[in-house]
Formats: sequence, C-alpha cells, structure tokens
Amino acid sequence: FGSSFLSFIMLRGCACAVLLAFSVRTESDVALSPGFLQSGFGLGAPDMGVFMTACIAGFAVATGLVGRARSLRRQLQPHAGLRIGTRGSPLALAQARDVESRARDRLEQGGKVDICVISTEGDRILDRALADVGGKGLFTKELDRALLSGEVDCCVHSMKDVPTAVAPGTEIVSYLPREDTRDVFISARYASISDLPDGAVVGTASLRRQAQILSRRKVAVTNFRGNVQTRLRKLAAGMVDCTFLAVAGLKRLGMVSEATQILEWSDMLPAIAQGAVGIQIRSNDSTIREVLSPLDDRPTRLAVETERAFLRSLDGSCRTPIAGQAWIRQDNRLAFRGQVFSADGKQLFERVGDCVPSDGAALGKALGEDLRREAGEEFFAELQRAASEHAAANAPPTRVP
Repeated sequence: FGSSFLSFIMLRGCACAVLLAFSVRTESDVALSPGFLQSGFGLGAPDMGVFMTACIAGFAVATGLVGRARSLRRQLQPHAGLRIGTRGSPLALAQARDVESRARDRLEQGGKVDICVISTEGDRILDRALADVGGKGLFTKELDRALLSGEVDCCVHSMKDVPTAVAPGTEIVSYLPREDTRDVFISARYASISDLPDGAVVGTASLRRQAQILSRRKVAVTNFRGNVQTRLRKLAAGMVDCTFLAVAGLKRLGMVSEATQILEWSDMLPAIAQGAVGIQIRSNDSTIREVLSPLDDRPTRLAVETERAFLRSLDGSCRTPIAGQAWIRQDNRLAFRGQVFSADGKQLFERVGDCVPSDGAALGKALGEDLRREAGEEFFAELQRAASEHAAANAPPTRVP
C-alpha cells in the first residue's frame, strides 16, 4: 500500500478511538456493550486498560507500516545526493572524482555530489617520518570524525594508508578495481636502481622501501615526505639522487611518464593494499550502502583483505617494514607473498601460500602468525626501537658503511 493510504487508515482509526472513548464516558448509546458501562465515570479501570492497549497497538502497527512503506520507497528510488570526504592532495582528489563518476549512475537524475576536502594531520606534518608521529591513523582520524558526525556520507581512501582496524561503526563497503601495484624508481641521474653507486642519496619516508633498498645497495637514506608533486619538486631541486613512488598514483594523476624505471616485485615487493582505493561508510547507513555497494570489485576485496590480515597479525601500522601482495592466479586460486625486514635491510623473513579465494583472510592471518613466531618478539621490539629513531626530514642522511 502507498504510505498516504496507510496514513489515512491510521488517522481514521485514531478518530474512531477518540469518539468511542468519549461516548463511553458520557454513557452514550455508541457504547453498546453493557460490560463497558460503569456508574459515574464510563469505562472501568480494567476495560479502559484493554481499550487503550488496543488503541496504542493499532497506532504502532499503522505507524510501522507507514515507516516501512517509506523505507521501501527510498530503497527502490535512486539516492538524491552524495557527500564524499577526502584528503586534499591532487591524488586524493583524483580518487574521489573517480568514485563520483562511478556513483552518479546510482543517484537520482540531477542528484548532487559534493566532494568535501578534509585536512588531516598526516598532510600537515611533513617534517618528520610518518612512523615517528603516529603512523597511518594520521591520514584517517579527521575523516573518521567527519563520517561519524554525519558531515559526509562516505570517505575515499588509498587503502595502504588505512589502519587495519577501521573506526567502530564504519566499514569499507566497496573497493574500486585495483591499479598496478608496483613501485617506480625516479631519478634524473641514474637510469635504473642497479645503476645507483655506493653513497647515493635516496629520499623516501617509507620504512618498507628503505629496508628493501638497503638490503641491496650501500646508499644513504633520508626522509622524504609530501605529495607526489612535492616530492618530484624536491627531486628536481637536487635534494636527493632518487626517490620511489607507487605507479598507481602516477597513473591516476596522468604522470606515469615521470617514472624512470617500473620495479618488478622481485626488485621491490609493494606495500600492503598498494594501488587499492576503498570507500568507507557508516555501518548503519543502508541508503548510502545501496548507492555504493554495487561499486565493489570482488577480486580486489579478496586480495586486499588477505594482505590486511597478514599485516594485522604482524603489527598493524607503518612502524615496521612490511610488504605483501595477494592475487588471483589463472587457476582461480588466491596466491600470497609477504615479507618483513629489519630496518637496515639485513634480515628478511618471508612467507608464501595459496588457497581458495574465499579463504584469503584466514591464509593471511595464519602466515602472519607463523612468520611472527619465527622472527620472535625481540625482532619486532627492535623494529619499534629503530622506527622511533627514524630520521627527521631535515636530518643528515643515514649513511650505510
């Protein structure tokens, strides 16, 4: 039934109830049952209790039916608008615009989409390494607050920046199809990573990249924070000899030509969830879920959830040099390779495995727990100490003998 018809029935029932109560209290002939008549005041206490309970129950049922009808109508109709929360970097805005273009077909014709830029602490603190000032949560805390307060309807994230436990009351409702996950080497002086001489200055804020380059080359590493454009400007100014970026970000910005060399996984295993974009919503917002859940790419979700389970078992932050990649093979099995390094790159622990895709998260968790047992708690304690001593951006490079 339409909600207007149900509203009419509900109002008519209430009017009849009021008329009946008035008639009984005035001993009118409308109250036909002799048992309802009492001397002096109309309905007696037991009869009045039953009568009022019936009225309230009828009102509640009618109200519920009207609410349900309205809810169904909202679900069947496209949503009228969408407010997308995002960081303000060019890459973050490119990702938010991608979500906007994909979501427009789910909105009412002319439905408005607002991209709401939210400044995060991670964007403001550029003079220290990320591991020194709180890790990945620096990029998400303000976005979480905006989402939970209702300021925005969803938030768009680079999943490698998202802590393994999202804010309570929220969830990742969709993953966009994953981009190329590899890293790139960028240098105006050297054609490839193998050309780097001893003592070359490498700029990176990533402990994972630092450990992997130190495991292969005798170079100096200095902290190198900022968005893609900022880091490329620093490189052009000669502050360092080379740097590393994710090829996914360069592709989304139309800047892949800046890459000197695209690194295969054998040269540098990518970060957990690198190249993946996730959309976060309030868990109880069924309307926004209806709009955004169809955007979910299942192969990306299976791979990223495997990788994040591995990370969660080991540490759950960016204070350890952890790398990992999951992918669906041609035989339709999910394969995973994960690594954890010491900060100086001298120690490496690795796990590989495969499973049916639906068991990916369990595989990642099991491999992470097994690796942690082998490495030992003292290894991870030492990683935390090393991370706490990570150089600030204006500190001299740490040279490796």
